[in-house]
Amino acid sequence: MGPLEQILHTFNFIAPAWGVALFCVLVARFTARWWLPLASWSLLLQTVVSGVLGTAVMAGGLVLWGLDGKMATYSALVIVCGTAQWLMCKGWQR
Repeated sequence: MGPLEQILHTFNFIAPAWGVALFCVLVARFTARWWLPLASWSLLLQTVVSGVLGTAVMAGGLVLWGLDGKMATYSALVIVCGTAQWLMCKGWQR
């Protein structure tokens, strides 16, 4: 496998984490405003925090099961990104 293929594999490995992170940030900002307080953090910072946490979850799933793409890893990814967004928006103060 050449360097270009290795880079593409790495990007495809972390793409779900960053996609879910961006989705959670945008949903919290634009559609959940009536029940979730607006975060004082910027959209970019929220996306980076959720993306890094999601990437860690994906790497943990790869280490734990030895392969990528397990539904349990994706479930953990959604839970972690959603919880991180709730914490960044201070959802417990509602």
